[in-house]
Amino acid sequence: MAAGGSAPEPRVLVCLGALLAGWVAVGLEAVVIGEVHENVTLHCGNISGLRGQVTWYRNNSEPVFLLSSNSSLRPAEPRFSLVDATSLHIESLSLGDEGIYTCQEILNVTQWFQVWLQVANPPPSAPQCWAQMASGSFMLQLTCRWDGGYPDPDFLWIEEPGGVIVGKSKLGVEMLSESQLSDGKKFKCVTSHIVGPESGASCMVQIRGPSLLSEPMKTCFTGGNVTLTCQVSGAYPPAKILWLRNLTQPEVIIQPSSRHLITQDGQNSTLTIHNCSQDLDEGYYICRADSPVGVREMEIWLSVKEPLNIGGIVGTIVSLLLLGLAIISGLLLHYSPVFCWKVGNTSRGQNMDDVMVLVDSEEEEEEEEEEEEDAAVGEQEGAREREELPKEIPKQDHIHRVTALVNGNIEQMGNGFQDLQDDSSEEQSDIVQEEDRPV
Repeated sequence: MAAGGSAPEPRVLVCLGALLAGWVAVGLEAVVIGEVHENVTLHCGNISGLRGQVTWYRNNSEPVFLLSSNSSLRPAEPRFSLVDATSLHIESLSLGDEGIYTCQEILNVTQWFQVWLQVANPPPSAPQCWAQMASGSFMLQLTCRWDGGYPDPDFLWIEEPGGVIVGKSKLGVEMLSESQLSDGKKFKCVTSHIVGPESGASCMVQIRGPSLLSEPMKTCFTGGNVTLTCQVSGAYPPAKILWLRNLTQPEVIIQPSSRHLITQDGQNSTLTIHNCSQDLDEGYYICRADSPVGVREMEIWLSVKEPLNIGGIVGTIVSLLLLGLAIISGLLLHYSPVFCWKVGNTSRGQNMDDVMVLVDSEEEEEEEEEEEEDAAVGEQEGAREREELPKEIPKQDHIHRVTALVNGNIEQMGNGFQDLQDDSSEEQSDIVQEEDRPV
C-alpha cells in the first residue's frame, strides 16, 4: 500500500480481491444487527492481546477500503472510526450500510475476519390480520402483516381460547380446513422483530357464519321483469353468494345471461329476470351463502301471472251498474207509473198542508174573538170591525200569497190577491148597507 496516499493503490485492491475470492470461509465470524439511525460497532474477530495493523473493507462486487489503523490512511467517511485500534465503529446507520464487512489483521501472519451487518428498523405501526376464503378451495386463509420494518418479522398464529399453536412462519399466512373452524372461534397473530419490542405485538380475528334475509314470495307478470333480493349479514370472512334454480337435483347454478342479471353490492345480491315466462321462470329460486364457517340457504317462490286489463275491468263494472239502473227503472215504471210523480211531489205536498193548517187555525181564532166581541159590546162591534177590516185584508193577502208561493203558482197568487180585493169591497158594501138599515 502507498504510504502517503489516502487509499490503497488499484493494483493492491485487485490483489486483495483475488485473495478474498480464493478465501474459503468455514462460516461468518459474527452477525451484528444494527438499527436505522443508530450507531454500531463491528469487532475484528475474537482475538485478545497484542494486535497488529488492522484494515477494514466493505465487500461489494469489489472490496472497498473504509479505514485502517495506519494513521497515514484517511477514513473513507467521517462516520467511520476505530475503537481500540481494531473495531469498526459506524455512526448513523442507514439501510445502505447493510452487508458483509472484512477485517484484515497483519501481525506475524495475515488473518481475515468477516462480519455480517444487518440494519433493521421496527415497523412503525401495529400489525394487521384478517381472514378470507382461499382462492380455488373451500378453506380459510389467515393472513397477518406488520409492514414497514426490516428485516421481516416472525408471525405466530394461536387459536383462542386454549392457546393451541396453528402455525409459525415469516409470511404470516396459514391455511385452515373446515374441521378446524366453528362459529365464533378466534385466532390471534403474535409478531416479533429483532429490534423489539420484546413482548411483540398482536392482532386477532373472529370468524362468524352467515345469516340470510329475503322475501319468501315474488310475483311477475308475463313479459315483465322482476328482481329477487338476498341480503347476507354477520358473515366473516365474507360469504360467496350464489343463485340456484330448484328444478333438478342437484340444483343448477344460475349464470348471468341476457335474461338473468346478477349484481352484488357488498354482501347484498340481486337476481333480475327479464321477460318473465310462466313455463320457464315460475317456481323456487335459492339464494345460497357459502362460507368456510357454514353454508346457509333460503328459498324464494316466484309466481308468474297474466297482466290485468284495468280498462276492461272498469268498463265491465260501469256496464253492470248501468244495466242495474235500467232494470230498476223499468220495474218501477211497469208496476207504478205514478211512483216518480208522487215521490217528486211529496215534499211540496207536506209544505202546503203545513201552510193550510196554519191558515185554518188563525181563522178559527178570529171567529171566536168576533163572537165574544159581538155578545159583549153590541153596536160598538161594528165600528171596531170597521177599524180592523183594513188590518185583516193585508193579513189574508199575506196568507193567500204564501199559499200561492208554496204551490209554485205565481198566476194564482195574483188572482188570489185580486179575489181578496173583491171580497174586501163586498164586505165594505155590506157594512154600509147594514149601517143604512133602520135599527
